[in-house]
Amino acid sequence: MNIDRMVMRFAGAVVIVSIALAYFFSPWWLLLALFVGLNLFQASFTGFCPLARILKKLGLQPGCAFPK
Repeated sequence: MNIDRMVMRFAGAVVIVSIALAYFFSPWWLLLALFVGLNLFQASFTGFCPLARILKKLGLQPGCAFPK
C-alpha cells in the first residue's frame, strides 16, 4: 500500500460519510465533501497534500503523485 492509494481511499471514504451524514442529519455536512474535493483539486496542481505528509511520517511508501 502506498501513499497515493491511501489518500484516494481516505478521500473517498470521507465523501461517502459526508453524503450519508447530509442525507440523514443536515445538508451542511456537504461542506465536508466540498472541502475534500477542493483539497484534491489543489493537490493535483501543487503536489501538496496534508494527509500525504502525515502518512509519510507514519512510514508508508511514497507513490507517483506524492513522492516527496
